[in-house]
Amino acid sequence: MKQKKKVQEVEPLRPVDKYFAELDANFQDPTNRLIQAIFLPLLFFGIMGCIWMIPFPQFEFLVKLNWHTFLNWGSFFIAIVIYYYLKLSATLSYAILFSIGGMSFFIVQLEYAQKNGGPAVIWVCLGIALLAIVALFIGKGKEKTKITGQQFLQFLLVGPIWLWHFVFKKLNIRY
Repeated sequence: MKQKKKVQEVEPLRPVDKYFAELDANFQDPTNRLIQAIFLPLLFFGIMGCIWMIPFPQFEFLVKLNWHTFLNWGSFFIAIVIYYYLKLSATLSYAILFSIGGMSFFIVQLEYAQKNGGPAVIWVCLGIALLAIVALFIGKGKEKTKITGQQFLQFLLVGPIWLWHFVFKKLNIRY
């Protein structure tokens, strides 16, 4: 009786896996990886906070329903980001949703501080975002490979779930 050769089927790479492979190839320096882990979430927080603070029109029906405090441009930003991440990886999008919940809490705390005479939220978030961008560029300078501006923007989009994928890998959670 002839033995059949076992052919191992290889799953095609999902877009998220391609992004992660590209990011892994472009970001190999351990110091830069640490910089990415610290400043990428700070950049996301800064951008989200700046978008959150853009004045949103107060529609009468929202005021009557007492929903006017919950809806702002940050809400739309969060919805778009979560949808984008959901298309890439549902499990990782839940982790990002958890992260965004924490960031939203801190943005609201900054709003309370501003109302009590603290610094304007927009300036705090803008400062955090600018500091993070500078740090990310410095970190990228440590790498041997150079990336284009488009690749850098792609990294900024996919970077937050790229960081979470390391946690999921460590915990052996399929993403």
